[in-house]
Amino acid sequence: MDIPTIIEKPTVLVVDDTPDNLSLMSGLLKDRYKVKVANNGDKALRVARGEPSPDLILLDIMMPGLSGYDVCEALKADAVTRDIPIIFLTAMTATEDETKGLAMGAADFITKPVNPPVVLARVATHLHIKAAADFLRDKNAYLEAEVARRTRELAAIQDVAILAMASLAETRDNDTGNHIRRTQFYVRVLAEHLQPHPRFRDFLSDGTIDMLFKSAPLHDIGKVGIPDRILLKPGRFDAAEFETMKAHTTLGRDAIIHAERKLGMDVDFLRLAKEIAYYHQEKWDGSGYPEGIAGDAIPISARLMALADVYDALISRRVYKDGMSHEEAAAIIRAGRGSHFDPDIVDAFIELQDEFRVIAARFAD
Repeated sequence: MDIPTIIEKPTVLVVDDTPDNLSLMSGLLKDRYKVKVANNGDKALRVARGEPSPDLILLDIMMPGLSGYDVCEALKADAVTRDIPIIFLTAMTATEDETKGLAMGAADFITKPVNPPVVLARVATHLHIKAAADFLRDKNAYLEAEVARRTRELAAIQDVAILAMASLAETRDNDTGNHIRRTQFYVRVLAEHLQPHPRFRDFLSDGTIDMLFKSAPLHDIGKVGIPDRILLKPGRFDAAEFETMKAHTTLGRDAIIHAERKLGMDVDFLRLAKEIAYYHQEKWDGSGYPEGIAGDAIPISARLMALADVYDALISRRVYKDGMSHEEAAAIIRAGRGSHFDPDIVDAFIELQDEFRVIAARFAD
């Protein structure tokens, strides 16, 4: 058995200080609409802001206290009531009066004495317009929520992809412990500190800093291509082994490029990951690898990663060495200012030493 759908009648609020006018309008509208009345502006505002709010307001202009213009202005200034259509009912017939009301946001203007069929037609028209506007507003709200949901979903997919790729490198080199997490946070605090700096502010937007944080774990992704006999060697590399290990920068960049080619397009969120993987072993004076480029030719992302990577390598214990103290590592970083590292990034590190200590302790192996 079908259950009949009960359609709620639209609610019309009639505002007029004259009892006869309230009675007249209520009698005219009551068969088609749910009618509420208010005999002054203050009461009209209370009713309009209550729950449920009216679907349309018929508003007299000339009233003691708050005029219809005052009420209209207050309703249009309130986010709760600004979308309720207002039809002015008034004996004021001058063009300037009508122009003023419409300029304030009123939907229509009906002069007194009213013509009942005209009133009913105008009310019905504006209720239909409001219903359509409400539908579109609800639809837009739904679409905006859906876009936000899918954007969050896409960001989560990006994060998972990056972390999955980083985990490959981490599982190959189990001596690194929490190196990936520590360097990730080092890079972020450096970037945030340098964000207002004239040399970096055009690059270090909030979005870029967020992507740097996400991409930093991929700096050693190329180690997945280094043979175990070298990667897992319990000691220092000889010259030939070091040359093989240096290839991890190119292998890392190429692995990301290969993934992009499989997708058939460049992926913007991996741009910084490619820079970091390929260039993070370059040095400010041009003595690094793989290309031996120098100064500002080295991407900012890689310059930040270079300092974070070296600092953490210095303080971390390995099978072939004990970890240095922070003071010893910081002295080496300072000594590399202008040779190994971008001078301004070293200056930022010096100011952020306490934060580096906190990060190192938080993610200690």
